[in-house]
Amino acid sequence: MAHIVGVFEGDFDAWKERFDSDPLGRAQVAKAHTVLRGIDNPNEIFIRIDFESAEDAKSFQDKVRNSDVLQDIDVKIPPTAVEVADQVNY
Repeated sequence: MAHIVGVFEGDFDAWKERFDSDPLGRAQVAKAHTVLRGIDNPNEIFIRIDFESAEDAKSFQDKVRNSDVLQDIDVKIPPTAVEVADQVNY
């Protein structure tokens, strides 16, 4: 499994509405997603989208980066394809 992660800042409600409208067809290729908000700054947005393969994650990363879906939002960390290197549950 591979993931795309990103960190953004902007109007959370406007961003979430755009995200939920799924303009790039995320739901057709992704397996799941997690959206988090900053506690001190609720307009700070952290996202992880899960994909079956690294190829799917990289392909969708490129699709997002080459589109205008992040227009009007401050991109702190651009959508980046990653894989889990270590995970421990407590």
